[in-house]
Amino acid sequence: MTSNSASESTASTPNNTDWLDEVRWNSDGLVPAIAQDCDSGKILMMAWMDKTALLATSEQGRAIYYSRSRQRLWPKGESSGNVQNVKSIKLDCDADVIVLDIEQIGGIACHTGRESCFYRELVDGTWETKAPVLKDPKEMYS
Repeated sequence: MTSNSASESTASTPNNTDWLDEVRWNSDGLVPAIAQDCDSGKILMMAWMDKTALLATSEQGRAIYYSRSRQRLWPKGESSGNVQNVKSIKLDCDADVIVLDIEQIGGIACHTGRESCFYRELVDGTWETKAPVLKDPKEMYS
């Protein structure tokens, strides 16, 4: 499709990163990113992204987060092998939360060896574990 408008052709240029400026980054330059299973809609995890991580995720098609504890980019699955292939990237109405629709390779998103990081549920004033460990973390992080 050809465009007669300079702004339209700029918007379709693969190297255009103006969209990153529409995100409302927090005071640390980060935005929360929720990973959601693209088929079931189940929320699997939440992590942080900086501009570099979000740009790399959009370019590579796999989830890359920013690790606050390591103070560096964290490609999901670099140690565990539990890579997340990104199907879509969405921005909420306030422009301060990202949702990644992902395909979770290996079926495990949580470092505890569970499908989801959200495996505890408040029941009668107590956090109850509601999901089994699918793989021993020692096997993933040897």
